[in-house]
Order: sequence, then C-alpha cells, then structure tokens
Amino acid sequence: MIKDIKTIAARSGDTILQDFAGAAALVSLLLAGLYLPVFL
Repeated sequence: MIKDIKTIAARSGDTILQDFAGAAALVSLLLAGLYLPVFL
C-alpha cells in the first residue's frame, strides 16, 4: 500500500499542490460557514 501511495504521488507531482490548495480552501469555507452564525 505504501508503494502504491508513492507511485501515485510520483505520477501526480504537478497537481498535488493544487489538490492540497483546493482541500485547504474547502476546509476553510466549511469552518467559516460553521463559525459565521456565532458572530451574527
């Protein structure tokens, strides 16, 4: 399984940063949506 993960990471090296940025954006939007009613 570790070998598969390394193979996938090596194959998609260019897009892994974009995927990470997209996931971080989704998490930040989720957290903002959850905490927004507290401030209103």
